[in-house]
Amino acid sequence: MTFTDEFLNGDYKIHSQNSFTAFEPSYSETIPSSLLRRMGKAVRMGIGAALPLMDRNEKLDGIVIGTANGGLENCINFLNQIIDYDEGTLTPTHFVQSTPNALAGQLALMSKNTGYNVTHVNGPLAFENALLDAMMFLEGKITKTSLLLGAVEEISNYNYNIDLLAGRYKSDSVTNDYLIKSQTNGSICGEGATMFVVSNDANNALAKIVDLKQINFPTKSELEIKLNQFFIDNELTLKNIDLLVLGNNGDIQFDFLYDDVKSFFPADIEYVYYKNFVGDYRTSSAFALFLTTHLLNGQLQNHIGIEGNITKTPKTILIYNQFEGIQHSLIIVESIEHQKRNQIITSKYI
Repeated sequence: MTFTDEFLNGDYKIHSQNSFTAFEPSYSETIPSSLLRRMGKAVRMGIGAALPLMDRNEKLDGIVIGTANGGLENCINFLNQIIDYDEGTLTPTHFVQSTPNALAGQLALMSKNTGYNVTHVNGPLAFENALLDAMMFLEGKITKTSLLLGAVEEISNYNYNIDLLAGRYKSDSVTNDYLIKSQTNGSICGEGATMFVVSNDANNALAKIVDLKQINFPTKSELEIKLNQFFIDNELTLKNIDLLVLGNNGDIQFDFLYDDVKSFFPADIEYVYYKNFVGDYRTSSAFALFLTTHLLNGQLQNHIGIEGNITKTPKTILIYNQFEGIQHSLIIVESIEHQKRNQIITSKYI
């Protein structure tokens, strides 16, 4: 989530660097200074986004986090320290803060939450796996149950340089308001932490997660078949979707896949993009879910940063993202007021 309401109120900053670095707030009122100085950026951002939610939802039954890389900067610092100390006595801070589950563990300690605690490290599908885990956990409960669900990613020199050499990022600077239109090789690296409270109880909910699907290595025809079956399984048709939230990132090598998916829908399907806000990182679909939740509630349609074609408040949204044409994810999200789906037996609410 955005730490304050500036983004929801229309704030939009133009980035012109080779990577889109998250603007961090002051954590002084959220994180004790004795802990803050030891935290890596990923852990710091995640706790800063999560603790305000946990304070407002005190009896959470667990914590589920998705991250592709965890705290890579601290991991590299730890490995360098092994060399510097000639494999001697090492300080534990870099090691403890570098493990992917450091965020979930620190949140549990700070909030005294002894419930379900899992971190999913599944590359570009890390958040989707965390979401699937949360959905299965909620479906198995007959009493009111809620979880903290989130994703976090940081930019480190290590992962940025490796991905740059792999051709995943642009060699020239591109502003975020031009990113989607750039259509050259690579995208712009981003980072961020996004947190939700999900529950099997609709009271005070902002949206309903209908279902999600993960697909690997599909051809165009296979993707269309699996998409249609996904809708059939949820008693929907393509015409039920009011809006597509698409993960276009300005990379000419793979952005055509989003056009392929748009072609499966009616010609007048509305759509918006989201990576112009945060750049491209492996768990950015968590931000897409944040954006989707507010679009379903009549917010952000007129935001200065919204790119695409949206003319009305949607009721049912499909989020589609992919990574290098290999891993694809589909998430259907619906507004709480929308009553067409009352045959769903168990629902997951944000």
